[in-house]
Amino acid sequence: MNQQLKGDIEQIIGPIHERSRLAEQGCTSEVSQVMTDKGSFLLKSSFQDKYREWLRTEADVLERLRGEEVPVPRYQGFIEYKDSSHLLMSFEEGVSLSAALENAKSDGARKSLIRAFGRFLLDLHQMKVPSLDSSSVWLDEQLVKAENYAKRGEADGSLELLQKLKEDKPAPVRQTMIHGDCNTDNILVLENGGLMWIDVAGMTLGDPRYDECLAIRKLRGYSEYIEAFYEGYTRFRVSEDEFTYFNNGLYEFF
Repeated sequence: MNQQLKGDIEQIIGPIHERSRLAEQGCTSEVSQVMTDKGSFLLKSSFQDKYREWLRTEADVLERLRGEEVPVPRYQGFIEYKDSSHLLMSFEEGVSLSAALENAKSDGARKSLIRAFGRFLLDLHQMKVPSLDSSSVWLDEQLVKAENYAKRGEADGSLELLQKLKEDKPAPVRQTMIHGDCNTDNILVLENGGLMWIDVAGMTLGDPRYDECLAIRKLRGYSEYIEAFYEGYTRFRVSEDEFTYFNNGLYEFF
């Protein structure tokens, strides 16, 4: 950590006593725990333009969610330089749902976690969050972003796939609150057994089918786990066509 960043962080959370990189790291950012007299905080840093854009959006989402009853880390501050961006938030003790599922001691415990995951997503899709309301059509916005990423060579999806997605858009559904990257890496299992959303750059009013498709993508092929998920998520079941569109199509650009 350079002296400028250290000084700017300390302006927000006080003198730093210790900083340590976390064992679980994503592919878009460097993540560290920072200790001060005020407590423990999480520092998330990005350096590539695309990921800096996502981090800036995540900072905006967290800031707007202060005071809302959405289980996310508490926003502390955002620092931006010419070549890097840095987000400060509360540090929450826990493990990712991916790690919790991997370490589950029985199949019953694993199903219980998956069922809780389904309920957690259902709660989000039923939640009203005025600070994130939007009059725009989320899917149309995502297709515009997808085109920009594809043209810049920043996506796995091709322009041919994108054209097919534009032509074969599924029938619209009522937009709800969504996470926007709803996979088990982006849910924290807290020490008290509760769940918390992390990596919330995509949290907005959008198409709930996208969340649902990403939530079940790793469960497919395990019928008992799919059923456990839908014992929690009782709102709707995506069709095969919808799963293909969102998971095998749109997700290729993000």
